[in-house]
Amino acid sequence: MATLVQLARTGTVIDPADLHRKQEKLLALLKDMGEVIIAYSGGTDSAYLAWAAVKALGGKAVAITADSASIPESHKRDAEAFAAQFGIRHEYIETFEFENPDYVKNDKNRCFHCKDELFTRLDQVCAERGIANVVYGVNVDDLGDWRPGQGAAKVHSVKAPLVDAALTKAEIRELSRLAGLPTWDRPAAACLSSRIPYGTEVTKERIKTVETGEEALKALGFRQFRTRFHGDLVRIEVAVDELPKALHPDMAAKLVEIFKPLGFHYVTLDLQGYRQGSLNEAITR
Repeated sequence: MATLVQLARTGTVIDPADLHRKQEKLLALLKDMGEVIIAYSGGTDSAYLAWAAVKALGGKAVAITADSASIPESHKRDAEAFAAQFGIRHEYIETFEFENPDYVKNDKNRCFHCKDELFTRLDQVCAERGIANVVYGVNVDDLGDWRPGQGAAKVHSVKAPLVDAALTKAEIRELSRLAGLPTWDRPAAACLSSRIPYGTEVTKERIKTVETGEEALKALGFRQFRTRFHGDLVRIEVAVDELPKALHPDMAAKLVEIFKPLGFHYVTLDLQGYRQGSLNEAITR
């Protein structure tokens, strides 16, 4: 009888036998597709999905990353390195969401327009190559949040094999760890446009400001963070366990030195700490 495993970081209890069954189901689902394109950002979920697709299909799986200003350059480098390490066919495709006024105006459906653009481009690749299936890395835990991109996936008949295999985020991390994937413990990531509040136009200049600030936070040793753009005010979120470090007077001074030259008049730290999709709180209210 399999022993239950409690994950140290999350406290989640996982049954190894159940985990194995879910991975086998995922591999069977992918194998049945015959050939797939993976919408690949290089984050924990899409990296595991790309690895599993190669395990199931070999060279008939190709991971494609959006070449977009909303994807940090460091994330693109990480995605390339992971693909090279695990023998995954990897390509880029240019996307043009910033040419879409419905995307730029940044209402609560911005993510739909971003994913609609990506999946439209991937549909074109499928048509050119005679490939029937596009897959993406949404998992069971993602289904409860406000994620309009999932609507775009349905419009384009993009498959979600991690959901079909009933895999949660914690289970994907554990399977990735067991497979020796360096992405198993990677902090949650999202496109840079998610740092701009709804109703504030998304521009490449603002995106670059956010990216510069977040690269500086990474260089200071923070692990999980967001730079939220509020006009002349920046709201910095860091993980709750990293708040003491951020609140130290010396660190506070460094944050001011970093963010004021980026054009912010006010540099603030969110005392609730990092939480995924915090800008969605405005929608719920």
